[in-house]
Amino acid sequence: MARVAVEPSLSSQIEEMLRNNGYDVVELGNWQQMVDAIVISGMDENILGDSSLSQSGAPVINADGMTPQEVFHEVHTRLSPTRHH
Repeated sequence: MARVAVEPSLSSQIEEMLRNNGYDVVELGNWQQMVDAIVISGMDENILGDSSLSQSGAPVINADGMTPQEVFHEVHTRLSPTRHH
């Protein structure tokens, strides 16, 4: 199961949407364990300056202005193996 760290200031609907679709959701402040993706609010630009975030190798998704469905789609797209139709 893919683990996604979500910034605490984001809507609980985003966490719920990810959990309901098979993702293990952890709070961004407690993500010292390995995560597969990071979802941020975009409100705090300095969070991207955190070297531990950039060194994690996990994609960082800025959820600013996105619905929970759009956030899920972005996470799913980034974590899915490349598919050719």
